[in-house]
Amino acid sequence: MSASLPGKRDLPESQYDLNTYWGRVRQSAEIADPRTLFVSSAGLESAKSLVSAYKQGHVQTMTPELWRAKKTVDSTLHPDTGQPVLLPFRMSCFVISNLVVTAGMLTPGLKTTGTLLWQITNQSLNVAINSANANKSTLMSTSTMVQCYFLAVSASCTVALGLNSLVPSLKRLSPTTRTILTRLVPFAAVASAGALNVFLMRGEEIRRGIDVFPSLNEDQKTLLAKEGKDIESLGKSKRAATLAVGETAVSRVLNATPIMVLPPLILVRLQKTGFLKQRPRMVLPVNLGLILTTSIFALPLALAAFPQRQAIVASSLEDEIATRVNGNGMVEFNRGI
Repeated sequence: MSASLPGKRDLPESQYDLNTYWGRVRQSAEIADPRTLFVSSAGLESAKSLVSAYKQGHVQTMTPELWRAKKTVDSTLHPDTGQPVLLPFRMSCFVISNLVVTAGMLTPGLKTTGTLLWQITNQSLNVAINSANANKSTLMSTSTMVQCYFLAVSASCTVALGLNSLVPSLKRLSPTTRTILTRLVPFAAVASAGALNVFLMRGEEIRRGIDVFPSLNEDQKTLLAKEGKDIESLGKSKRAATLAVGETAVSRVLNATPIMVLPPLILVRLQKTGFLKQRPRMVLPVNLGLILTTSIFALPLALAAFPQRQAIVASSLEDEIATRVNGNGMVEFNRGI
């Protein structure tokens, strides 16, 4: 993100009001815009140069070109490291990366082996995305990451296989109801293991804390920029980390809910129509279309549930943080995505 580039002068956070949910939805839609994936290395360097020129005072006002550069930088670079997030694990690639995996998990009539393989694939992708977009002020060791990965895979497979074996035994339910419940099994597995995955992969943040910064107004930021000073961390907070990880887990469930629920329910209804009965080969492309359409709308709605740059009252954190805060008593931290 632009905050990781050199320069003492901060860019406006967004063209939209991030204090409102719909403002954050519009901002999230820009971060998740797949078109940014096609920006070349030269285009990224040009965007970084333009953003840095503003931050260093060489460009005085925000222009449409500068807003586009900020969009490219925000959707490509990690806010803590300033390095490009690996392309398949960026939020702008989230819909594409998850399309095939989600379609595999929602394939009608999936057997035990298929269920296991797709759940393992999904959790592998989740681990990569969570790790790539986590707050980097606290790093996780490789051994811990491997342990968390196997725990998340075990949880998702256990839920999926357990519910798959349970649903057929519910003899009192009608065949249609059992079919619907079977189609919703992947949602239960993905939602439970997805939330667990976030806590596991970012557990080191909770144990060690993440960097917290004073929440400054524009005048204070301008003064620091003139003095050539950076905004210094107030220290690491475990409570802020718990809040950040918890909100990210909730947003993952919010994102998975429409994607894993709406397409299978709609497909059950469509499979009863003459069109799909006469053209069974169309089930897969119709399923992909439903998942893609739902994903495009669901992702920004879920990402916007909580601000990425979170501001909270310092008194709600550890005493050693609260006592270092002056002014409005607010602090900020990067929640991660």
